[in-house]
Amino acid sequence: MAEPRQPRADESVESPCSRISVLGIARRLNIGRLAVYSMLEQGIIPGIRIGRRWIVTRHAFESWERTCGTATGLQRETEHKVT
Repeated sequence: MAEPRQPRADESVESPCSRISVLGIARRLNIGRLAVYSMLEQGIIPGIRIGRRWIVTRHAFESWERTCGTATGLQRETEHKVT
């Protein structure tokens, strides 16, 4: 059995396996693919559009997911109604 090939120093460590598909995002969030595309278009989910294709790195998505989608990772403060 062959051992996994180590990347050369001049090669990018980023591989296709480090990306997540729109379908993969939809399954993780339990929403439809069209909702994911809409969120990408609005900039809610981090991604780069190249032509008709969306590229989402697993690292960027998981960071976004960990921080509940907030850009800074800070939780929003709860608003208090004063009556």
